[in-house]
Amino acid sequence: MSTSTNLPSVTVLGLGPMGRALAGAFLRAGLRTTVWNRTPGRDRELIAQGAAGAATAEEAVAAGDLTVVCVVNYDAADAVLRPDSVTRALKGHTVVNLSADTPDRARRTARWAEEHGIRYLDGAIMTAAPSIGTPEAVFLYSGPRELYEEYRPVLAALGGGHTHLGAEIGRAATFDIALLDLFWTAMAGYAHAVAIARAEGVTAGELAPFAQGIGAILPPLFAEFAQDADDGSYSGAINPLTSAASTMSHVIGLSEAHGIDAGVMRAAEGLARRTIGLGHGTDGFIRVAEVLGRR
Repeated sequence: MSTSTNLPSVTVLGLGPMGRALAGAFLRAGLRTTVWNRTPGRDRELIAQGAAGAATAEEAVAAGDLTVVCVVNYDAADAVLRPDSVTRALKGHTVVNLSADTPDRARRTARWAEEHGIRYLDGAIMTAAPSIGTPEAVFLYSGPRELYEEYRPVLAALGGGHTHLGAEIGRAATFDIALLDLFWTAMAGYAHAVAIARAEGVTAGELAPFAQGIGAILPPLFAEFAQDADDGSYSGAINPLTSAASTMSHVIGLSEAHGIDAGVMRAAEGLARRTIGLGHGTDGFIRVAEVLGRR
C-alpha cells in the first residue's frame, strides 16, 4: 500500500461495521490510518491492511491530524473523547463526529470542543456500511465551512457524495433524524403491507414489484409537497385529506379483520381526521405537518 504523505493522517475511533468500513476506505485511498476500538480485536483485519493499531484512545487521537468518530451515539462518543487525557491529546486537532444523535447533542459537543481548543465538524452517514468507498455513499456535514473545505480531500476517500449543510452545527443531525423518520416509518408501512398481503394469500414476492411502483411515485410527490409546505398552499388537488382518510380506514378494516395490529395506520388516520376536524379536509396530506408543528 502506498501512503499519501501530502494528506493529513487519520484516526478512526469505533470499529463496528460502519467504523471498519470508514477505516478501510481511508486505507484503500493510501491515507495513514490509525484505528482504535473499546473492545479489543476488531482492528486485526485493518492492521493486516496497513492500519496502525492504538492501545488507547489517547494514543489513537494523538496519531491523527483528523479524528473520525463513529460509535452508536453521543453517550458513547463522550465516553471515548471526554476523559482528560484524550481531551488534552485532541487539542489543536480536528474531530469529525459521524455518530448518530440529536441536534442538541451535536451543539453540546461543539461547545465542549470549542472550550478545549478542538476543531469540530458534525456529520451523518445516510447509507449502509457496504456503500462506503463507493459512489453510492452519502455524507452530510455541518459546522465551520472553512474546516469542511480543509478536510474535504480526506473525506473524499470515503466515496460518494459529501454535502456541507451550513455552519449551524445541529443541521446534519436534523437532516439525519428527519430522513431516518421517513425511512423507518416507510419500512414499518412495508412490513404492515406484507402482513396484510400474506393474510390474504399473496406472497411478499408477488407484492414487491407493485410496492416498488408505489415507491417510484413518491419522489415527485415529495418535491411537490415540499413546495406546498414551504409556501403554505397545502394543495389537495391531487388527493384531498377526506379521500386519504377514507382509504386509510380500508387498510385498518382489513388489518383488524385478520387480527393484524393496525396501530401505525390508526395513528396516520388519527392525524388526518384531526386535521380535517380543524377545517382542512380539502387540503393535501402535507397539511398534517403544519398541524403537527403547532404548539
